[in-house]
Amino acid sequence: MAMPRPTVAQFAYGSCTVVFSTLAMLLISRTSSGVGVAVVAVTALALGLLVALTVPSARPRRVAPVRLASTQRTRVPAASAEPVRATVPAPAREGMREGVREPVRQRAAS
Repeated sequence: MAMPRPTVAQFAYGSCTVVFSTLAMLLISRTSSGVGVAVVAVTALALGLLVALTVPSARPRRVAPVRLASTQRTRVPAASAEPVRATVPAPAREGMREGVREPVRQRAAS
């Protein structure tokens, strides 16, 4: 089973915890020996790992199901559906009498 990848929040919280806890423990303990610094570093890494693992991981969002107003649908058979035909009159031009149209005048292609 593959391990899930850490989120950005886990990286950020874990890294900040390591840095700040290391500084705090070094300042409080006032250690200058190599062994003391190593113990502080290992303790800070363990604390950072603990913080990173306790950050809630990203969960996929649940989408609420859409409920229909009516559970029964009326189906219309495809054969009974008739196409709608409509005629739309052309818009009237100003200054022209109805029913009289001018011929289209175009230049001949040369």
